Amino acid sequence: MPNKFMDSGDAREMGFKRQRLMDQGSSYYGTPPGPSYMYNAPPPPPPAYSYIPPPFPVVRLRGLPFDCTEAEIVDFFHDLDVVDVLLVHKGGKSTGEAYCVLGYPLQIDFALQRNRETIGRRYVEVFQSKKDEYYKAIANEVFDAQGGSSRRGVPRARSFDESKDLAEYTGVLRLRGLPFTASKEDIMEFFKDFVLSESKIHMVANSEGRPTGEAFVEFASAEDSKAAMAKDRMTLKYRYIELFPSSHEELEEAASSGRLLTKSFEGKDLGEPTTVLRMRGLPFSAGKSDIIDFFKNATLSKDSIHITYNIDGRPTGEAFVEFGNVDDAKAALAKDRMTLGSRYIELFPASLDELNEATSRGR
Repeated sequence: MPNKFMDSGDAREMGFKRQRLMDQGSSYYGTPPGPSYMYNAPPPPPPAYSYIPPPFPVVRLRGLPFDCTEAEIVDFFHDLDVVDVLLVHKGGKSTGEAYCVLGYPLQIDFALQRNRETIGRRYVEVFQSKKDEYYKAIANEVFDAQGGSSRRGVPRARSFDESKDLAEYTGVLRLRGLPFTASKEDIMEFFKDFVLSESKIHMVANSEGRPTGEAFVEFASAEDSKAAMAKDRMTLKYRYIELFPSSHEELEEAASSGRLLTKSFEGKDLGEPTTVLRMRGLPFSAGKSDIIDFFKNATLSKDSIHITYNIDGRPTGEAFVEFGNVDDAKAALAKDRMTLGSRYIELFPASLDELNEATSRGR
């Protein structure tokens, strides 16, 4: 019997292979040319049940605004699991195209439904793409970033442009281009030559509270922040990270406008006691019975499970679960990043206010 969670081919780890190229060396066996007078038996019939691997979950976007950012593309696919966004450049300039890797093959159809929707004032075309096209685009981006070859005449990228070199350093840097799965621990490892604490790292969120790929980092001194600029355009996991001098005022503005990631997204500790957990990454076909089975060590009813939907009535892949007491909710966090079907499920402490807001918005 086929698994009802057939959104396999998990591409969450594929983003980490950005700097590897696909092996092109598969062999092909064909019939030699020329006539043959020997009897050739007919080929055997194909097996009744042949496995067809799911497609690599990548789509290509065309017609983007030339100043489009990765965060805008994540917002464009706001109901989907975006693993990676690759903006395509040529000669250091935007081409208006991008590749977007999704979490699972089933999300390709949802992404294609966004075809001809707008980013800014531009209608964006969305096409299904292939893994080798995505890897080829990565190779071209790396080639451009390293300066290319002399015959192409592409100027070599500089890690310290003049504006950054002449800027006033205040002890705060802004990072851009972070993997969406990056944690504060990853950023501390990136700046391992400097003394940092998690409280000095501030991840930026979009309007839905999800990471944008940007962050602010407070260093011990202005001199440290200037020295840390030597890491500009170096890689964190599989991404080139851009660094910009910033200020405490810019950081405070981001905090006051609610653009910083909340604690419930930054860690798994309950903090203030709560009986509510938020689930992210659910298969779109998952029902309340599946969630009850996922938390089979806890006593739950279907009334305590709230699956969220988008404005079109489609599942978002998220749900809120109310537990009987704080201890049950805390114990349930042990299931974080375990699988339901073929999906890794993320768990976050939430509040009744967040639950009520999500259900009142028809999510």
